Amino acid sequence: MANLDSVIETTFSALSDPTRCAVVKALSQGPAAVSKLAQPFDMALPSFTQHLAVLEDAGLISSERQGRTRICSLDPDALRRAEDWLATYRRQAEERLDRLEAHPDQQKKDNPDD
Repeated sequence: MANLDSVIETTFSALSDPTRCAVVKALSQGPAAVSKLAQPFDMALPSFTQHLAVLEDAGLISSERQGRTRICSLDPDALRRAEDWLATYRRQAEERLDRLEAHPDQQKKDNPDD
């Protein structure tokens, strides 16, 4: 479990930056060249590629050279792991809320004179 926690922590840390979230959003439309991904951002290319490195280190994206161009792709498995992790805690929270919601009814059944 500690290994999964580390992976999840790295994933959410990588996604905590608006630039990196925007890159993930852009790559959800399909693979793209680094130069195309960098266009909307007002930063030097070396700074932008540092953001890509964080995403790649977190396993959220992969990249490969095609000639002189570097193409980035989204790894949906990394997002699925984060989604599964969130779903686990969402279920637990929903179960607690359901029990809390049922509590007054149970109290009425247990204490009908109140």
